[in-house]
Amino acid sequence: MSIHQESLIAAPTQQVFELLTSGSLFSAATGMPAEITDREGDAFSVFGGRVEGRQIELVPGQRVVQAWRFGAAHPSPWEPGVYSTVRFALAPSDQGTRLVIDHTGIPAEWIEHISQGYPTFYQDPLTKFFSN
Repeated sequence: MSIHQESLIAAPTQQVFELLTSGSLFSAATGMPAEITDREGDAFSVFGGRVEGRQIELVPGQRVVQAWRFGAAHPSPWEPGVYSTVRFALAPSDQGTRLVIDHTGIPAEWIEHISQGYPTFYQDPLTKFFSN
């Protein structure tokens, strides 16, 4: 199962990329603990460990691809070895950055929950962070 969402963020693509690959910036935007780097292969943990995974592909200013799962701090963590793939594509637009989220390999029972969560946990905090 998959999710596709798009939004506009009022910031250059490189700044959005940096936020998605920096624990301190991600924490500042979301208000939740994050351990994330800009190095491919590194493990990450965001939202206080509710989401965890590994950085798969990082192209500065263009895309972030992650192996992604609900982690041990989530009320309903995924079974060991169960991962999905999320791709954050960044494209320049007149308003800043067009953020395209494509999330694939999601267990069917989580599609609606995750789809509804992206605006709350990603798009809205990023929009607010860059509007300050």
